[in-house]
Amino acid sequence: MATASVAFKSREDHRKQMELEEARKAGLAPAEVDEDGKEINPHIPQYMSSAPWYLNAERPSLKHQRKWKSDPNYTKSWYDRGAKIFQADKYRKGACENCGAMTHTSKACMERPRKLGAKWTSKNIAPDEKIETFELDYDGKRDRWNGYDAASYAHVIDRYEARDEARKKYLKEQQLKKLEEKNNTEAAEEGSDDEDNEDGLKVDEAKVDESKQMDFAKVEKRVRTTGGGSTGTVRNLRIREDTAKYLLNLDVNSAHYDPKTRSMREDPLPDMDPNEKFYAGDNQNRVSGQALEFKQLNIHAWEAFDKGNDVHMQAAPSQAELLFKNFQINKEKLKSKVKETILEEYGNAAAEDPLPRELLLGQSEREVEYDRAGRVIKGQEMALPKSKYEEDVYINNHTTVWGSWWKDHQWGYRCCKQFVRNSYCTGAAGIEAAEAAADLMKANIARKEATEDVIAPTEEKQPATWGTDIPDDLVLDQEKLAEALKKEDKRRKEEKDERKRKYNVKWNDEVTAEDMEAYRMKRVHHDDPMKDFLN
Repeated sequence: MATASVAFKSREDHRKQMELEEARKAGLAPAEVDEDGKEINPHIPQYMSSAPWYLNAERPSLKHQRKWKSDPNYTKSWYDRGAKIFQADKYRKGACENCGAMTHTSKACMERPRKLGAKWTSKNIAPDEKIETFELDYDGKRDRWNGYDAASYAHVIDRYEARDEARKKYLKEQQLKKLEEKNNTEAAEEGSDDEDNEDGLKVDEAKVDESKQMDFAKVEKRVRTTGGGSTGTVRNLRIREDTAKYLLNLDVNSAHYDPKTRSMREDPLPDMDPNEKFYAGDNQNRVSGQALEFKQLNIHAWEAFDKGNDVHMQAAPSQAELLFKNFQINKEKLKSKVKETILEEYGNAAAEDPLPRELLLGQSEREVEYDRAGRVIKGQEMALPKSKYEEDVYINNHTTVWGSWWKDHQWGYRCCKQFVRNSYCTGAAGIEAAEAAADLMKANIARKEATEDVIAPTEEKQPATWGTDIPDDLVLDQEKLAEALKKEDKRRKEEKDERKRKYNVKWNDEVTAEDMEAYRMKRVHHDDPMKDFLN
């Protein structure tokens, strides 16, 4: 409790003060009021409610606990969008060269670029914008709703309300139109005055304003109740003309009705025609619509978890739903694949069209009469199927088409027996000339084979590659040539490494043809481009 002063109090005054505080805490006495007329909670401790002495508080208050010093760095005000402050009559130095406003430059000008700016024309000078600067703190800079006007959303609400009103009006007109059409048809058929009166009453009921009818789906709320807060009362009751579900079957052994939850799970009239009854029990909702899909989803999640998949309907419902969707897609694909395989293997006798009689029996009822020459006298001859290509088109004096002649794995023309496509037709003379040329070629080949002697095999001689004067009867021995090559290699190694040379060296001045050939073969030819690749 805040005290007005900290002056000395007597024992009696202190006792009265304590009794007053206890009465306020118990709710027997009214709470203390501060300077602004607000009630002070009596349960606030004294060290919090007592103001410091330097504030010189004359009346009880809790201002010292509030933020009584305003923060100069934070403000709730916002920019005045589109506000103008001054409009000049002529161009001013330092203003925008395009529009003439002093608050921005030509580079930041948002107006359409003029052909001649205001700097040169001094006409249509734009007004100066209102420039404001706010110093916002951390929260003020990040307040996304700062400067938002809630009244700007009113046009959206008005648009949706207008749409709903138009929809209700259209539905009412359609209802009136249907009732009037039904009135006219029944009046024309029966002509009964009683029915006309009854239908007239229906039309009048439909014309009644909806605001005067009882809206059972309307939600009414009571605010500032005794317990505090707000409570909602929903009036989505059944139509009072309908029979209550517990009165459909008065048999005590029929479906059980739970008055607490107002539910009847079983069908109260199981023997009644399904087309005539409007209520078949609450279980009907459990096996139809999205309830059945949700049940199948739960069962699939349980089975997948039992098979080792990490899926849980309550922990990850989106994952379980996606897995179930993929499972259904794969299942349908597998079914269609099995069906296609069976149809491909055994066929589909139910879907195939019956074969025509002409294909089944090889005959038809069409009557065609021919003469002895094969010409049609009576009836119409069966038309041959035509190709997409041109038929019976003869070019280059040919009388047959290309492909009418086949010989030696080649296609040609039958009229001239040529195998060259797009060639000129030579007729019978060309055929005779081709046959004569073929006969002449066969005769020449036979004569050549008869007169040709068998060539006797001759011994290959390897001429020497050394010297210019080579005798005609010179023949090199291959074995001696191989020994000479080895000897030449050995001599070359000794020349490279003097350490392998022996003391007692015997020279043989006799040079055979094989030695000379080995020397020539091993000699390095400096002009040879492949000398670097020799061993």
